[in-house]
Amino acid sequence: MKNTITDLKIDWPSRGHNYDEEDFSKVKSIMLESNSSLSKGKYIEEFEKKFSKLINRKSLSTMSGAHALDIAANLIEASLEDEIIIPAHTYCATALPFLRSKSVIKWADINRDSFTVSLNSIKSLTTDKTKAIVVVHLYGLICPEIHKIKEFAKSKNIFLIEDCAQSLGARIENDHCGSFGDIACFSFHSQKNITTLGEGGMISVNNENFFEKIKNFRHNGHTPFLNQTEYWLPAMVDVKLIDKNVIPFKSTLTEIQGALGSNLLYKLDEFTFKRRKLSKEIREKLNVCINLKFQKFEIESSHSHHLLPARCISSKWNRDDLIKILYEKYKIKCVIQYYPLNRYDLFKNLCCEQNNLIETDSFFDNMISFPFSITLSSEQIKYLTSSIIEAIEILEK
Repeated sequence: MKNTITDLKIDWPSRGHNYDEEDFSKVKSIMLESNSSLSKGKYIEEFEKKFSKLINRKSLSTMSGAHALDIAANLIEASLEDEIIIPAHTYCATALPFLRSKSVIKWADINRDSFTVSLNSIKSLTTDKTKAIVVVHLYGLICPEIHKIKEFAKSKNIFLIEDCAQSLGARIENDHCGSFGDIACFSFHSQKNITTLGEGGMISVNNENFFEKIKNFRHNGHTPFLNQTEYWLPAMVDVKLIDKNVIPFKSTLTEIQGALGSNLLYKLDEFTFKRRKLSKEIREKLNVCINLKFQKFEIESSHSHHLLPARCISSKWNRDDLIKILYEKYKIKCVIQYYPLNRYDLFKNLCCEQNNLIETDSFFDNMISFPFSITLSSEQIKYLTSSIIEAIEILEK
């Protein structure tokens, strides 16, 4: 029978941050602007311009990070003749667009220390049919090998797609995550580093052709008629097929989300600083737990600390023992992330090559993700760290 503890002292956080009075006021003011549109207006345009300046790439908003990845697959015209290299250690949304395109997915392994995709694994999987490499900056860390992967992809004329769903706020020197590849996809889901009321995304590109295609894809193919004589003749909008392989669809944010997104971009550095400080505090307190190995990184700014995963390496207990005692005795909810995509029947049965993923399997089978968010109070953080230390001491006996 499954545990049904309802009086958790620390639940898995449902939000990446809280909102403040400035956010509330902005949302209310737009709701009261009865003569302005709630969709596709000035606030979305402002948000996209600010985001483009941040990433130094032309950017357009989408209804989700997952849909940004769908658009990415359409932009590179992925087809059943193509091979796409994707780390098996990521959320399913990274790979699903390439199932839809019926491309062959080749699963890449991760680096043992960084928990992000390995360049050596990518190289071993690359063939003349490789169309794209997808790099996931997982848990908030820009893949430490991103510059080398970029050089390799360029030398092979392969598209490089960055999944930045968890890494907004991370940068290497002046290069923000999302500025290394041909296409970058971001998420503003409820649990992300900034959230536009629970859902939302952004796609950034490095060429004008991609940018123009996205504008057509994401709003039902709307374009002006070439023979427009009056604004109402022949009709208000034409619907065109810019790419013969892509039927236009709808993927836009609301004006309220755009205004809120702009507000939150002002606070991005503040949020990132708080997450970085909190992560450091927790990891330093848990230094006494030699059985926990956290994500390794050398450049402090390259990590936005979206999540707090660790590898359990004890010979006396395993990660399930730790999750169980933290849940049942201390009422702290930890989770495991992410079920290797190559293990899902969905991916096994559709367009995916199976290969040996030693580091991916080893990490997943021994990993734990601790509840982590800047919404947690100082009292909760203190309780979290002391409980983890105490629980491990009990398991070690």
